Amino acid sequence: MNNSIYPCIWCNNNAREMADCYCGIFPETRISEENPLVVMLEMFGQKIMLLNGGDIYKPNMTISLMFMAMVESEVEEIWDSLIQGGESIMALDAYPFSRKYGWVQDKYNVSWQLYTARSPSHIIQKVVPTLMFTGAVNGRATEAAQLYTSLFPHSEMRVMMHYDPSSGEPATNVQHGEFMINDYLLMMMDSSLEFDFTFSEGMSIIVECNYQEEIDDYWSILTSNGGEESRCGWLKDQFGISWQLVPTQLDEWMSKSPKVMEELMKMNKPDLNILRKAAETVNQ
Repeated sequence: MNNSIYPCIWCNNNAREMADCYCGIFPETRISEENPLVVMLEMFGQKIMLLNGGDIYKPNMTISLMFMAMVESEVEEIWDSLIQGGESIMALDAYPFSRKYGWVQDKYNVSWQLYTARSPSHIIQKVVPTLMFTGAVNGRATEAAQLYTSLFPHSEMRVMMHYDPSSGEPATNVQHGEFMINDYLLMMMDSSLEFDFTFSEGMSIIVECNYQEEIDDYWSILTSNGGEESRCGWLKDQFGISWQLVPTQLDEWMSKSPKVMEELMKMNKPDLNILRKAAETVNQ
């Protein structure tokens, strides 16, 4: 399982509470790492970061997490837990595309799509970040997927289903799409419905990078054509999706010296040479 790309959920200083909740709801889920800023979940061998960022941002439906299962009863049990204190977006029911499916926003504002697959071969990942292009970026799902698959290695476009003309959506809009970046599966869709939110830092995508050249290339392309730089490896691309470019060695370096975090806080794009040297510096 590829663990170099994974989602990050912005939490209102309740990451441990959320982690305990999800560990109690989802099978094969555990806390793999914890510090005051971050709780790392391992869910079916996949990473999910929970970040204690405060009340500045919160997740919304534009990036949901698709949970894939084969057994209807598993989907029903998880739905019954997630709906407690949450709300239904699409009712848990049988649909033409799945014998048991539902879309729920849990009490932490995280959106989950629970999907019963028809064949085990349809489950490449148990949890799949799903991007919904709305508002000003509605209709640009295909463009985004083409950009990402051209940028990251081991990438490919997979499924591309467009809306039926009777749906009221433009014929070029994507109803369901799938693509791989660095062997990691993401899904996407366009929606012409009106929402009072769009992509935000509430749910971001982390990319672990081994080399400065990777960071430089990803940063340059993702911030081009209207993208925005932010601090500590954060950026927004031209579609408004938030990414974090994280050095693979960052945890190791931070454990050696607090100066690593001090240096990181000064940066927009991470500089591996500066961070590596900071790790070799011991506070007196």
